[in-house]
Amino acid sequence: MTDPAQPAPQPAAPLTEAEDKQWASFAHLGGILSFLPALIIWLIFKDRGPKTNVEGKEALNFQITLVIAQVANFILGLILSIVTFGLWGIIQTLIWLALWAVGIIFSIVAFTKVNAGGSYRYPFAIRLIK
Repeated sequence: MTDPAQPAPQPAAPLTEAEDKQWASFAHLGGILSFLPALIIWLIFKDRGPKTNVEGKEALNFQITLVIAQVANFILGLILSIVTFGLWGIIQTLIWLALWAVGIIFSIVAFTKVNAGGSYRYPFAIRLIK
């Protein structure tokens, strides 16, 4: 039961332009770890800053694309490793390393571009979050 004497909580204050740019760039940089930093930043700040909303969605879409690629690589590798008696495991490991390197490189490039005041759109990403 709510107490009528207590006022309702107020929405958080909008981000300043500098804070908006900072959190937008951090959403991209968080991709070095996984998709969770981009998800958390986007969910917390999407209504408080327009740049963070756009860049957070872009970073999150890219990270989700990488997760889908890793899962597909795992499943395909599992099947092909059985068929090729484990030889495909070497190629699967190289694909995993390539996806990991692509994620780090593009996250740093996006962070740099957004931190400089621009916007970044990944060259390949499934746009699941519009």
